[in-house]
Amino acid sequence: MSFITMIDETIYNLIIKIMNTNVTATMMFISYLGSAVTLITLSIAFLILFKNKKNPKFIILNLVLVFILNRILKLIIARPRPQILGLVLENGYSFPSGHAMVSMGFYGFLIYLAYKDIKNKKIKYPLIVFLSVLILFIGVSRIYLGVHYFTDVIGGFIIGFIYLVIFIKYLYNKKIK
Repeated sequence: MSFITMIDETIYNLIIKIMNTNVTATMMFISYLGSAVTLITLSIAFLILFKNKKNPKFIILNLVLVFILNRILKLIIARPRPQILGLVLENGYSFPSGHAMVSMGFYGFLIYLAYKDIKNKKIKYPLIVFLSVLILFIGVSRIYLGVHYFTDVIGGFIIGFIYLVIFIKYLYNKKIK
């Protein structure tokens, strides 16, 4: 057994111990918050609510780019999904977790914008904490639902974070200077 397989199985065995209908319903909802439907809807809402601002356009660009990068990586790596217990049906490859990677890119960019633009600390810091916890739980939900291995989620978080840093430094910050 490889080291990665051992890690994936150990984490999955821990998650199985907390499985029940209430946790499953919660995890399905949290997973939905990282779905393409939710992220596209939020992006369009930002565009409508903040018509004359540059940030909504960058939010949409960011979402498109991180999604495309995830799809390319999935095709290159082509890791099959877990066959243990799929509480939801997913197609395509497993690594990196799209929910983890895209949520890190999308919600991570919102964290950056909140940190940079929101002056009211009573709004700024709770929002940053909420979005950070949301990213974490979206990843956990994907393992819980049996559609990703632990290492898929960790890989998605790491790649998503690296992507986010590059996006902010080389696209977002270059355009606003």
